Amino acid sequence: MSSFVPQIRSSNWFRQFRSSRWFQQTYERESPWKNIDLILLGAVIVQSIIGSLTVYSATRQRLINQGFDQFFYVQRQVLFLIVAGVVMLLLMGFGHDWVREKGVHLFVVAAVLLALVLVLGAVSNGARLSFDFGPISFQPAEFMKVAVLVFIAGYNSNAVDNKVSFHDLANSLLILSVPFVLIMAQPDLGSASVLIAGVSAILIVAGATRRHILFFSLMVIGSLFIVTVIGVVDRYQLRRFEAWFNQDSNEQGLQRIVLQVRFAKRAVSSGGFFGKGYLSGPLTNGAYIPVQFVDFPFSAIGEQFGMFGGTFVLALFGVILWRVWMIAKLANTRFDQLFMSGFFGMLLFQVFQNIGMTLGMVPVSGLPLPFISYGGSHLLSSGILLGLSQSIYMRRLH
Repeated sequence: MSSFVPQIRSSNWFRQFRSSRWFQQTYERESPWKNIDLILLGAVIVQSIIGSLTVYSATRQRLINQGFDQFFYVQRQVLFLIVAGVVMLLLMGFGHDWVREKGVHLFVVAAVLLALVLVLGAVSNGARLSFDFGPISFQPAEFMKVAVLVFIAGYNSNAVDNKVSFHDLANSLLILSVPFVLIMAQPDLGSASVLIAGVSAILIVAGATRRHILFFSLMVIGSLFIVTVIGVVDRYQLRRFEAWFNQDSNEQGLQRIVLQVRFAKRAVSSGGFFGKGYLSGPLTNGAYIPVQFVDFPFSAIGEQFGMFGGTFVLALFGVILWRVWMIAKLANTRFDQLFMSGFFGMLLFQVFQNIGMTLGMVPVSGLPLPFISYGGSHLLSSGILLGLSQSIYMRRLH
């Protein structure tokens, strides 16, 4: 038997069979793994390593001061990354077609979870954002980011002549309004704005006219005004805008927001070109910036690694965004193109918003910095989005 197999492999008919078009096409279909976007995967892995190191540096000293295990948060972060990686690999293997077909069901499940969290969710700083399961918590808004992209990309992929009509635009707005209202009721202005960014990118690429985009923008602004007037947006959310306009204010009511931004900016600026060194940042070690490892990780990077480290992180985000955009351009179906465009819009907005609020350029929103901030829910949603992106790229030739 051991000599029989090599004889078959060396025979002329087997060589002809392997070189046949049918075999090549079948091999391509059955082996999408050789088409992985290694540049995207590599950039995300490096960014995730930087994120874990940042989480450790931003939590180490305060945990030691409180008598807790200094590796508590970084161990959990690594565990979250492993779970997100496994989910990504599963989606890469099974493909994105099933997710696309179940877009409506995913959206309904996510909407139900958002409704339930308003009743059963844990209260934190006056908001109900997540379900508390003891050692872990789950934030439904992160799952909705995936669901709304899949649903609206699928809906607009069926548009006639690849153009977005006013009817399609109105229906897209109607779909978006469901999670928008539920998330604003938590309240969570940051997550609601991310959904708007993703849907806007989908509509622009789908062929919405300038008049439609203007209408969409006015509807969003009008909705924000209405939910503010009727009290859906609480006072604390509005105080963030006041703090942004008055960053040098000494008003007692604004001190909590103003000081964390002030220290975050000081941490970035004091890092100089090469930074003060890993685990050697006075502001980071002194725990001057509340929840730095969640909301302001870029300040820890800037203080410890300076402009060089900050530029490196931004360059990695540039590579990730470039690959996401290229996957959108190379996609062989309209759904794939629209979904990747929505992912690009969401990712770009989150990076700009998080780093912008660290530098005082935009109001504080609580949005995590992708792949770097601590948190299981946003890492899991990122793993799902990356798995779908890789699946689209791996199967672009079929």
